[in-house]
Amino acid sequence: MARITGSYPDDLNLLIEGAVEAGVFGGKSDALREFVREYFEDHENERIAAAVALYERERITLGDAARLAAVDRWTMRDILREHGVDLRLGLADEDDAAYEVEAASELEFDDADSDDEEQPAK
Repeated sequence: MARITGSYPDDLNLLIEGAVEAGVFGGKSDALREFVREYFEDHENERIAAAVALYERERITLGDAARLAAVDRWTMRDILREHGVDLRLGLADEDDAAYEVEAASELEFDDADSDDEEQPAK
C-alpha cells in the first residue's frame, strides 16, 4: 500500500474530521480512500487517462493498465492505440507471466474435432 501526503482546504479537513467523529469513516485515511475510489468509479475517462499515462511512461504493464482502466487486455490495447501509444510486447516480469498463464488457462478449446482433422500429406 502506498502512502501519500497532501494538503487540502481547512473546511474539507473539518468535514473529514466530522465524518470520522460521526462514525461515517474509521479514520481520515479511510475517508480519503473512499473519496478517491468513488471518484474513479464515477469518472471512467479519467481512470482510463490515468492508466494510459502510466503505461506510456512505462510505469505499469499492459495487464496493470487494463486492471486500472477496468477493461480487458484487448480493449486496453485498442485504447492505447487510439491514444497513439506504442505497445510494449512481451512479458515484463513474473507477475505479468502469471497473469498470462491464468488467462490462458481460462480459454476453452473444442478438442472433439481434433481427431477428425486431416493429416498433412507426406
